[in-house]
Amino acid sequence: MASIDEAGPTRTPRSRSRVRGGLVTVGTVVALLAAMGLTVLGLGSADNAVANFDASSWLWSAARSELARVNGITARVDTRVEVPAAQRHPMQVTQTDRLLVLRDLSTGQISALDLATLQITATLPTAPGLGVSVALHDETAFVVDTVQGVVRQLDPRSLAPVGEPVRFPPGITGGAFDGQGRLWVAVPAEGTVSAIIPAMLPSGSAHTPVGSPRVRTYEVAEASHELVVSTLDDGVAVLDRTAGVLVTVVDGTTRRTALTSTLTGPGILPVRTSGSVVPVTVPGQRRVHAVGGSGEVRSFAVPGDGDRLGPAVAWAGRFYCADEAAGAVFAFDAAGQLTDTIRGRWGGPLELEVRESHLFINAPQAAAARVVDDSHRVREVDKYANDVLGGDPPSEPPPPPPPPKKPQVGEPGAPRNVNAAAGDAQARVSWRPAAANGADIVRYVVEGAGQRLEVGANQRSVEVEALTNGETYRFSVHAVNAKGAGPARTSNPVTPTAEVPDAPDEVTAAARPDGTVVVSWPAANGQGNTIARYAVSATSAGANAPVGEATGTELVVKAGELEYGTQYAFTVVSVDDKGAASDASPVSNTVVPFAVPGEPVELRASTVADAPGTVAVLWAPAVANGRPVTGYVVEVGDRRSEVTDTRATVDGLGDGQHVTVRVRAVNEAGEGVPASTTARTVAAPRVTVTGSSATATAVTVRFTVDAGGGQASCTLSRSGQAAKSGPCSIITMGGLAPDTSYSFTVTATNAAGSGTGTRAQRTDALFGVATCENGPDGDQRTYCDQDRGGRNGNEIFSVPRQDDDRQVGWAKPGTRLEAYCRVRGTNIDSWIYNDNKQSTWWVQVKYSGRNYIPWAWLNLEGGDDIDVLPTC
Repeated sequence: MASIDEAGPTRTPRSRSRVRGGLVTVGTVVALLAAMGLTVLGLGSADNAVANFDASSWLWSAARSELARVNGITARVDTRVEVPAAQRHPMQVTQTDRLLVLRDLSTGQISALDLATLQITATLPTAPGLGVSVALHDETAFVVDTVQGVVRQLDPRSLAPVGEPVRFPPGITGGAFDGQGRLWVAVPAEGTVSAIIPAMLPSGSAHTPVGSPRVRTYEVAEASHELVVSTLDDGVAVLDRTAGVLVTVVDGTTRRTALTSTLTGPGILPVRTSGSVVPVTVPGQRRVHAVGGSGEVRSFAVPGDGDRLGPAVAWAGRFYCADEAAGAVFAFDAAGQLTDTIRGRWGGPLELEVRESHLFINAPQAAAARVVDDSHRVREVDKYANDVLGGDPPSEPPPPPPPPKKPQVGEPGAPRNVNAAAGDAQARVSWRPAAANGADIVRYVVEGAGQRLEVGANQRSVEVEALTNGETYRFSVHAVNAKGAGPARTSNPVTPTAEVPDAPDEVTAAARPDGTVVVSWPAANGQGNTIARYAVSATSAGANAPVGEATGTELVVKAGELEYGTQYAFTVVSVDDKGAASDASPVSNTVVPFAVPGEPVELRASTVADAPGTVAVLWAPAVANGRPVTGYVVEVGDRRSEVTDTRATVDGLGDGQHVTVRVRAVNEAGEGVPASTTARTVAAPRVTVTGSSATATAVTVRFTVDAGGGQASCTLSRSGQAAKSGPCSIITMGGLAPDTSYSFTVTATNAAGSGTGTRAQRTDALFGVATCENGPDGDQRTYCDQDRGGRNGNEIFSVPRQDDDRQVGWAKPGTRLEAYCRVRGTNIDSWIYNDNKQSTWWVQVKYSGRNYIPWAWLNLEGGDDIDVLPTC
């Protein structure tokens, strides 16, 4: 195909374009703003100077609002930089060895960072949302406004404009450099791709480039086809999604590879492809088609379910494909065989970029990244490395939810609202989307007047040319997806005429907080006829589609009709009462539709165990819906608080109170839909005594404790005695008197208070055996046989001493006596008659009431341990 080489920024649109829309007239880029301050974390100024390291890449961490510079060789972070007021914002990071440019998608602000000093050198405001991007190569920078079709070269340090902008029809795609320093953009309205050669520095100069960029244009597709761009080491690859063709432009030569039989759904490409093989990923089919430089195609499947695949990235002879739903990156060799699966707790989007001979895998919502070298060794990177910043990293995001159930797949439905409007020897046909029925629509086919036109799925209007004025035509439109062609719907009849109305002179658009967009224009000149209606189309990056019609000079696009957070501009076509249509109006200003934020997700509320009247609330960020989330409103019971983080602790509630927790995200549009759950504050414990048991001197009480959501500690007590601590299930208290009734209280205590339970229990009786065994010689042999009034053991006294006047009896050896307690008395030695047992302890026993026997003559059952008896 032929190319068009142009010396400057002025371009003449190709006449074969079938999509309405004039050239954009945009003023000079706004003046430079004051630099925004950054905070460098963990390193001194000397360490930060001359930050030019090979094999390094800056990775964004949205949760921390930080950039981390990762050394690909060591897989370690050496510098972290905090970006103010950007927490949880999506961020485009564009970098070279010496330059770093950021674009905050939530605010639209572009910031230039000098890596030699780690200082912001300039900022530039743009419209927020998707639609504007920044490209860097060596000392060259471009800002690409895909909606308006304006490409502007900038000085990468001051962000001041260089030369005149290059203007294309609105709705371009692409905007990345190839390895040779050419910026490539595709123009779906024309079916072309253009290489933009930057204005160069004067020979020997170290200052700002002079002159204007030059443009070289190549025809790659029919007009109105849907185009996706990936830049190469030298050239560009363009996927014509509508025709199922991959076109490469290398060294000025175009090569076409038909993928019609293999491309069963809309394909995607990486922004940049390294090497000669271009991977085309079809997320809906979970397949990758690797297209070689000579046109050979090798196809392979990606394991798993769902359609949340990112574009496969070629690196060092392998292909890496991210599955955000599964939290995994699959690696395939050149033959399409799975060689590795890289998994992590990433919980969000995954960004794959080849830089400095390494593949960097970043999860902006998580603390960890991965680095893959050219030997395919994978190493984990801690973006919150403590030796750089200190402190503990935040908790990892929750694992991704399981993929949704696969929908039933069928042929698409019929397009809605197929409309035709006559022009001069042409007709404009537009329609609303057809139901996809489980498989993405690949193209629309328009038939009529002996013509068949294929139009991209996101280009839902087309001009049918070469018609005869005065003749009446009808046109049919049908959609095509992986399952085939759907039913057609036929337009109203139209009769082309040379008498067409004027288009409105200008169009303005404004996004409203309720999610609607109001598009307005002055009344058009009907050139003698009455304007019956106005047809309004929206243009975004690579897309152009009708959004509605109005009989007056204003159209309110319904909330949800346009994607929040995406940039749009609008054109208007006048249609008179004869059915004749004007050309398209000039394109409007760019707007970003927005509405209140979505519902916060994964809301959890829990009892704070160690604080009374307190609950902890945690959630994942809400969808911003076109404007940054500035905070969250947390309502717990009748208490309301506002926070900027995704967690809150609310106190001042009642003990054991059941509360409803509601969390709303807040943005420019107001408070969003609440997420809700329930929680309970910690309650005072409840004790249930389940049983008890006793020995002669100890009681064991068994119980259960409802800790009320807190952390309980437990004790067992009896009147007049110190409490005994123990586990909150069973506690034993010793030192009790045998055969005695006691009343016990179990007390459980937590942050909210105490709960009690009681139990009565009698100790068992303790017995001892009066013991006296005769000796071997003489009188020893009969010493223990009877009480002969002498000191021959087993005597029982009313006092704890041997006193004939106080003796109350004698226990025959072997007599079993119930023991009550112990008391100190005179020392008694049993000599050989009881194993030489000697002690001053006397035991009160049940014998003619409560009286005493020397412990030397009484052997207690269960081990003869005198200490088990309480003192009398």
